Amino acid sequence: MTTALCPGSFDPVTNGHINIFERTAKIFDQVIVAVFNNIRKDSFLPIQERLELLRSSTAHIKNITIDSFDGLLADYVTAKNADIVVRGLRDQNDFFYETSQMLMLKRMAPQVESVYLMSEHQYSYVSSSAIRELVNFHGDIKGLVPRCVEKAVKAKFG
Repeated sequence: MTTALCPGSFDPVTNGHINIFERTAKIFDQVIVAVFNNIRKDSFLPIQERLELLRSSTAHIKNITIDSFDGLLADYVTAKNADIVVRGLRDQNDFFYETSQMLMLKRMAPQVESVYLMSEHQYSYVSSSAIRELVNFHGDIKGLVPRCVEKAVKAKFG
């Protein structure tokens, strides 16, 4: 059984993320979506709320587990016996960033392989940071995030 891990901050989860999870679930036996506390970013939503929104947004995917972790990805991947780390890429900037991250992961956990999935074109411009900016300026996020995320963000931030 092959276990794939999709790590990220998912702050908030977008329809682009969900698309990557759905596609990953078709390829691998088990998928773990793991929310990590990104020390480089200020949180928009608390981790517990992100976990709840991820569970709601992915309820239709039968071979998925939602989890969270602190610390090094290499330690988490090893603890979960994951074989693969899957990262979604929107553009060449994501590729360059993710390549350096995955090279470090390979150094620390050489048994783990990395797989990149390109975003489908309709999601290539959607990012969590863009969603946060839209929310900050009262922009419309409908269609960019799952409905439960849209409702939660509107309830929280007006």
